[in-house]
This record gives sequence, C-alpha cells and structure tokens, in this order.
Amino acid sequence: MTLFAALGPGDTPARAAADTPPVKLVAFGDSLTAGYRLPADAAFPAVLERALKARGRAVSIANAGVSGDTTTGGLDRLDWSIPDGTDGVILELGANDMLRGTDPAVTRKALDAMIARLKARGIPVLLAGMKAAPNLGADYVARFDAIYPDLAKSYGLVLYPFFLESILGDRQAHLDDGLHPNAKGVQAIVAGILPTVESFLDRLTPQGR
Repeated sequence: MTLFAALGPGDTPARAAADTPPVKLVAFGDSLTAGYRLPADAAFPAVLERALKARGRAVSIANAGVSGDTTTGGLDRLDWSIPDGTDGVILELGANDMLRGTDPAVTRKALDAMIARLKARGIPVLLAGMKAAPNLGADYVARFDAIYPDLAKSYGLVLYPFFLESILGDRQAHLDDGLHPNAKGVQAIVAGILPTVESFLDRLTPQGR
C-alpha cells in the first residue's frame, strides 16, 4: 500500500507526518552542519527537516553543529551533545581535519571512536563523507578519502560519500569565502543527500517505540 492510499480524504503527507511521533535525529558536525553565517532556519538540519516533512516523514532534526570543529573535538563533546532517546545521528565531520592537514590516521581513529560509542548506545549513524583537496598530495588524498567508505563498511553504516558533492565547483552555491555553502548551497546539499537520509530512516527503529 502506498502512502497516499493509506491517507484519508483531505490528508496530505505533511499532515500525516504531523500526527505521528517524530523520529529524533541529531545532525552532528562542523560549520557545514551548524550553518556558518546563515540564519538557523537556513542551516542544513532545518532545511533537511522541512524537506523530509514535505515528503510525509515525521522527523525532528536537532542541530549539533559547531563551526571549526574537528573529529577530535567532536569526540570530546559527543556524549553530552547526543541526548538519550536519539533515534539516529547524521555524522558530518572531517573537513577541518583535512584543511589543517591532520594525519588521516588521527581522523580515522576519532571517527571510529564516535561511531563505536554511538553503537554502544544503540544509536544508528548515517556517515556523511568528506574528500581531501587534491593539493594535499596523492598519498594524503588516498588515505583521507578511504576513511569514510572503510568505516561505513566496517560498521554496516548508511554512507553518503561526499557531503559537498552537490555544490562542488558551483561558486553561486558558496559564501564569499569559497568554502561554506550559502542558502542556495544548503538547498542543493539537502536535495543531494535526501534519498540517502530516507533510506537511513527506513532502517531505524525509533527508541522507546
């Protein structure tokens, strides 16, 4: 039975979602999640939540992004940033590690530890990948880019291979710093990742329900 067949007269997917207890997600990341220089309602978690609700998904997405955060910083704040009762986490970290030239082994270790901690709490993870800039050298790029698919395979995670895929090379989708997405860029990122998030939601068993 399709969603629309299950709806009563006058119902819409958004209205059906409003009548269902929401799946509680936390978007945990750096400035790409936090919404650097953007109003709260234009940041990635808010835009993604609206897009999912428009598709009939009962979901709430908390913004646990911190501008400038690294994977090591994320590990330090993970436990108090992800409340009990969280049904799933979108983990988006690593860009600042790469920009600082952090040893990929350090990034891998911190991400691995975060995923392991969340797994121990019974909280599934959607891993949003990052890719290294070519000017860091072929060896660095190979070691860094392998982190996300390797961890996704090891833990059986849903993986979105490259968080910035939808805005790569599009100057009109970036702020004037050339690094961070503007409101248009966030919309494009959400459009790109949306099918992966829906697949992730289909795998979740909301905690306490």
